[in-house]
Amino acid sequence: MAEKLGIMVCGHGSRNQNAAKEFAVIAEALRARNPDMPVEYGYLEFCNPVISAGLDSLREQGVTRVLAVPGMLFAAGHAKNDIPSVLNTYQAQNPGMVVNYGRELGIDLKMIRAAGDRIQAAVDEANETLGFVEKHDTLLMVVGRGSSDPDANSNATKVMRMLWEGMGFGWGETCYSGVTFPLVEPGLTHAAKLGYKRIVVFPYFLFTGVLVKRIYSYTDEVAARYPEIQFVKASYLNDHPLVLDAFQDRVKEILEGAAVMNCQMCKYREQVLGFEADVGQPQESHHHHVEGIGGGLENCPCKGDCDASCRDPDFCREHGLPWTPLHSHAEPAPLKPVPVEPTFDYAPSFTLGGKYAGLKDKTPDADLQAVMDAPSSGKAAQHEHGPNCGCGHHDHDHGHGHHHDHGHHHGHDHGHDHGHAHGHSHGHGHDHHHAPYPHADHPLGPKSMQKKK
Repeated sequence: MAEKLGIMVCGHGSRNQNAAKEFAVIAEALRARNPDMPVEYGYLEFCNPVISAGLDSLREQGVTRVLAVPGMLFAAGHAKNDIPSVLNTYQAQNPGMVVNYGRELGIDLKMIRAAGDRIQAAVDEANETLGFVEKHDTLLMVVGRGSSDPDANSNATKVMRMLWEGMGFGWGETCYSGVTFPLVEPGLTHAAKLGYKRIVVFPYFLFTGVLVKRIYSYTDEVAARYPEIQFVKASYLNDHPLVLDAFQDRVKEILEGAAVMNCQMCKYREQVLGFEADVGQPQESHHHHVEGIGGGLENCPCKGDCDASCRDPDFCREHGLPWTPLHSHAEPAPLKPVPVEPTFDYAPSFTLGGKYAGLKDKTPDADLQAVMDAPSSGKAAQHEHGPNCGCGHHDHDHGHGHHHDHGHHHGHDHGHDHGHAHGHSHGHGHDHHHAPYPHADHPLGPKSMQKKK
């Protein structure tokens, strides 16, 4: 039988419905560029369709070889672990389909030029509306996503340097929206003390969503404290034509056999300073608990442009909404609303495990303890990150025909153990632990986002 190719664009997903709409544009652009191939897309969490649904659609259209492209700027946990785990599992369950995994967008000159266009547009508008400021009197702040993977974090800094040097700003800084340090508020506060007349804040993000809205919100907060400085908010990348061209390049790389992920600095393969415990960690997705649950609540005041307020019990109480915690590992998988009068402190922390971050120093009640102790129904087959892991090409020909049961232990950095559930035919369960991010207590990182007492 002749091989039939199809393209699968794999995204993270967002509670923000506008972000989901923008991501769908990528698939439409690839359809226009590849009229002879079916193109589908899917998400790891929150949004529908999920990745497996997109793969189902390709299979129903007769596709026998899938060119899977991660909709990710850099290769951190989502690109290195979560998406490959979903693809591996799907191929194991559908032996008639081959899934070839491409690389992330990465450090790419097309992406740098697209970012430069977004920044320059913001500078031009500011010069027109707020008054002209020389670039030598301007500081560029590039905001990356932030990860527990130092390789991905360093890439954001490299993007900043290329933009800073390429565009001739007086100074450049990098901060992050979550997980690592410095986060946006302390980063901008530091930048404001350097004496520049204007600070351009550029979120190096593909799409809108909770994190981009948070970046802009913190920008406004810091700007109010420094009225003598112009704070200019540049647009994120979105559907810039060069971004769409970069996605097409990733598809071509798979076909040409050149889709090589950056493994030289990968903390799962090499002993990166400070992350030595991560070498050889199993490759698996931990997003199943929010897979396909949809975005924000239909009657939420955000009207689809979610800013994560619905994760705050106080907000839900004020607006009469059910509060759904971000991390729930109860089975069955769908998250269920809980009373807005919690029995212990669910202090918000977007970087130390979501709403359950409060468990780090709290004793949960019996009901929540039962949730955390829920048994696993199995998890995705593993891919060990050894010296020959081949992360970049991922032909995914691992064998999965065995049956065995073992207890599953999964530790996050918020200090509790919980079961995972994946709906396929074999149960694994040997102990698995994601090493905690070693700098979670950095004063300019997660701690800086906790609510003021």
